[in-house]
Amino acid sequence: MYMILRLIQKLIATLNSDGTPQQVAAGMAIGTVFGLTPLINLHNLLILAIVLLLKVTLPAVMLGWFASIPLGFALDPLFDRIGQQLLDVLTLNPFWTTVTNAPLIALANLNNSVVLGSLVFWMLAAFPLYLMLRWAVARYRETIYARIQRMKMYRAVKASKVYNVYRMFRPE
Repeated sequence: MYMILRLIQKLIATLNSDGTPQQVAAGMAIGTVFGLTPLINLHNLLILAIVLLLKVTLPAVMLGWFASIPLGFALDPLFDRIGQQLLDVLTLNPFWTTVTNAPLIALANLNNSVVLGSLVFWMLAAFPLYLMLRWAVARYRETIYARIQRMKMYRAVKASKVYNVYRMFRPE
């Protein structure tokens, strides 16, 4: 229960952060790769390096990761079928042999049907997911968060001394 409440708190904090809707959406879309694909793989290390180089919000990456973990487990049979279909294409056999025997690229485990299928699925879904999340974050900020900020209770809590003490000790 605590983890669910913490996830909801992180979601609200991320949506209300100073990051632009593009940064939040990009972080969430990129973070889904960690939840959809098996974690210990070379491509995840490369994506983590990209995340650190890009200007995306890290809490959004974490949120995308944690939110997509159940989806990743639920879609594993689909990922296995996608990966198996790609591995069974006869014209790609020389490519898969080269990839499997290459010293560094072999760490990507692309000969595993679940890893390959989930990576291909994420690569195809990342941009549409980014567009949908960018729209959703912008709409949330325009409608729901704007309405919350106008509420008397919200303004009273925000103006209180207790809230100011909380802000001093809150890790950012």
